[in-house]
Amino acid sequence: MSADAPAGRVLLETVDSTNAEGFRRAPHLTGPLWILAREQSAGRGRRARPWASPPGNFYGTLVLRHTDPPARAALRSFAAALALRDAFAALTGLPQVFSLKWPNDVLLNGGKVAGILLEAQGPVLCIGIGVNLIGAPPVGAVEPGAVTPVSLLSETGLRITPEHFLDALAAAYAGWEARFAAEGFAPLRTAFLAHAARLGEPIRARTGNETREGLFETIDTDGNLILRMAAGPVAIPAAEVFF
Repeated sequence: MSADAPAGRVLLETVDSTNAEGFRRAPHLTGPLWILAREQSAGRGRRARPWASPPGNFYGTLVLRHTDPPARAALRSFAAALALRDAFAALTGLPQVFSLKWPNDVLLNGGKVAGILLEAQGPVLCIGIGVNLIGAPPVGAVEPGAVTPVSLLSETGLRITPEHFLDALAAAYAGWEARFAAEGFAPLRTAFLAHAARLGEPIRARTGNETREGLFETIDTDGNLILRMAAGPVAIPAAEVFF
């Protein structure tokens, strides 16, 4: 199940979570697989937070097998973010309104329109993607200070089906996966920084109970956030980022 082989597709009416379904199917797969569900009953985001899953939004997972060390495999979150932005730009013709929030969100007019959740079990990687195509959680459903959720429909007036969105997303991801395999993380890092939200601006990065404030200086060659603080730059491998 090579990561750069052509991916198959399966469409489900309902599932608990597309990532969970991906791991269930992984032992029987001979190549990468996109799983798309019209509805999820137990969708989740980072840190096992529930992910609201009303019909009409996009709930998908790319299941693939790889031979990379865990840290390198995790860099595919950047490939997924870039593919999402490419898909949005192609379908809307509005590339300027989309930006990338480190480490795993896509913003539309500054609001969160899509999120990515990578989960691994041995050599199997599930890249889960949720997109607010027609509806977004209410502001009260997110923690204070978090980016406001928005939908593609509310912000652009465009109604795009999950199947149509997957057509664009799968093609875009295949391109970034091929570049990652051939050239490593460098081109992904350059492209991500070109579209990164709040680059060079003050942000807050929360890890556990610790919150650090500084300037979002860059991301390094390992995908870490580099936060410029009074005492100097700090490399942060994972955090919740607030603006």
